[in-house]
Amino acid sequence: MSVFPQLERLLWLHDQIKRNLFPNAARLSEAFEVSVKTAQRDIDHLRDRFNAPLSYDFTRRGYSYSNDLYELPGLPGSQQEILCLLMAQSLLNRSAGGYISRELDKLREKLFLAAQPSGLSAESVGKLFSAVWSGFSPVQEKIFRVVTHALLKNRLIRFTYRSPASDETTTRIGEPHHLQFYMASWVLIAYCRERQDFRKFYLSRMTDLQLLEAVFEPRSEDDWRPLLENAFGLFQGWKCVPVILRFSPFRARWIREQQWHPDQTLAERPDGGLDLTLLVADFREIKMKILQFGADCEVLSPEALRIEVQSEIARMAEMYRKK
Repeated sequence: MSVFPQLERLLWLHDQIKRNLFPNAARLSEAFEVSVKTAQRDIDHLRDRFNAPLSYDFTRRGYSYSNDLYELPGLPGSQQEILCLLMAQSLLNRSAGGYISRELDKLREKLFLAAQPSGLSAESVGKLFSAVWSGFSPVQEKIFRVVTHALLKNRLIRFTYRSPASDETTTRIGEPHHLQFYMASWVLIAYCRERQDFRKFYLSRMTDLQLLEAVFEPRSEDDWRPLLENAFGLFQGWKCVPVILRFSPFRARWIREQQWHPDQTLAERPDGGLDLTLLVADFREIKMKILQFGADCEVLSPEALRIEVQSEIARMAEMYRKK
């Protein structure tokens, strides 16, 4: 037996109408073994409570919609579902110029109207939960909206991109394949037609973005997936090397609680310290991560990374020796 018998009947009515089968009270009564009066009340409920544009066809002896675009409203969310939505809204409040938060706010209003959860509101959730991001790269709302549209519709984009390393700008034509939310910054994985390869682009560094009319055939996921999850951090690739970091007994207390990469391994030391091993495709980000721990972190391997860190420490020491 259905937990929501009337809902099941309403869904059946909606499906029959959308398939142009012209249901009526008698057929509904027969399908669910209810009285004709009950079936007619269901039809009235569909029209009065769900604002369905019902029209009775005397020739076909059944109902249709006068507006073919009508869709039955979704089920109201539970209190826990609405709570999760409000928390997500708080988490993404400053993301994409506030666009995501505003769109979620529209959905929240619809759910509140339908469910009317007791004691739950955007204000109460704002007092109880929060999310803080620092050091991220904000993106303009227009850029985010154009990129997501191109991503969903397999449309080419043309944009000007600034490289922070060289401070130079180049014009690119890209095939968007994946949008990644990395450390509160939005990063696009796209096939760059100028470089003839997949690249990662920060949306915050894009300007003069244009949505082109041309569409493209998405490339195999195997071609770009390694740029997403093979190794530690944002910089990914096919060629990865294992990095071993040794943490002091003091700092190890925090490192045990953290996940730097799903495939990392931890090895306990007799003195209470910890060795962390993970794959890295590029030294730039991991080197910054190492330096933030100061003398509590030592690079054991590879030797090339150890030398880079030593060189950076020497430059820092020289800088602080200057008067």
